Amino acid sequence: MLGRISFGSVGLVVGGILTVMGFVAYFTSNATLNLVGFFYGIPVLLGGLALKNSELEPVPFSPATSPEILALRDTQATATQNQIRKDITRYRYGQPAHLDSSLDSLGLSPTDDERPILLTLREENRQGAYALVLEFDSEYVHLDTWEKKREKIAAFFGPGLQVDVSQPAVERIEVALVAVASAS
Repeated sequence: MLGRISFGSVGLVVGGILTVMGFVAYFTSNATLNLVGFFYGIPVLLGGLALKNSELEPVPFSPATSPEILALRDTQATATQNQIRKDITRYRYGQPAHLDSSLDSLGLSPTDDERPILLTLREENRQGAYALVLEFDSEYVHLDTWEKKREKIAAFFGPGLQVDVSQPAVERIEVALVAVASAS
């Protein structure tokens, strides 16, 4: 739940209110509120600005997950699938992109400028198996490179997963992490 709240926005609002309150108190000669506003408001406001500057927004679901798929997730999703879904659907701070270290480890991110960007995720039923599908904007890393790394991706994300790679559109790559029948 806390991962779905932008701490940068909270810091900006709370710090802004306390800072404005401090200025109003200063001009009305209220020393106590003046101190609260200046000594707490300004640092909280600056902290909120810093967090907002380093904020990485959650990846959206596209489309929203149906109740049938949620039931399938509850029975078949692997720990890795659940961890990936939870990590990319919350606010992150200080990271340049979602799954950046994973893409680096897999050799799919030659440079920061050429790194594929995770755009959306969706959950599907693929022939009775739960699948977590990640859609990347992959302008510089082409489908053949993703295909060559398919086995490495499957090994990286652990046992109980099959990896399917496809290209639904130009410069778009979909990586489906499909739970295999023996995993539960």
